[in-house]
Formats: sequence, C-alpha cells, structure tokens
Amino acid sequence: MSSEFVIHLAGEAVYTVLKASAPMLVLALAVGLIISIFQATTQIQEQTLAFVPKIVAVLLTVLAFGPWILTTLVDFTYNLLNNLHKFIG
Repeated sequence: MSSEFVIHLAGEAVYTVLKASAPMLVLALAVGLIISIFQATTQIQEQTLAFVPKIVAVLLTVLAFGPWILTTLVDFTYNLLNNLHKFIG
C-alpha cells in the first residue's frame, strides 16, 4: 500500500464526511443565527430557546436529506472496497 494511496483515501474520506454533514451544519448555523438575532432583539436569554429549535431543524434535515446522505456513504464505501479489492487481489 503506497503512501499516495493512503493520503488519497484519507482526503476522500474527509471530503465525504464534510459533504454528508453539510446540510445539517448549514441549517443549524442558520437557525442559530436567527435565534440569536431574536434573542438580542428581545433581550431574552433563555438557553433552551436556542437549543430546541436547532435540534428540531437538524432532525428535519436528516429526514429530508437522509436518502442522499445514505447514497453518498454507500458510494464511498463501495469505491473504498472496490479499490482495496483491486489493490489486494
């Protein structure tokens, strides 16, 4: 196993993780920003006000993007095992 192969594999794994988690992270960031603007405007400093909407938003995002995330992860796993099979066998 060459070092180039391992570095390429690690880079592809990091890219896949970022690609799969991006929808949840972006939506949680947007909801957090909206809630923090609301809290600053109304001067309400309740921690659960920021926490609960983010959880609900991330859950809805997982439900909406779940099939796409699963396809992305399955494609990565298939390519990984296919490359290892070619390399070993």
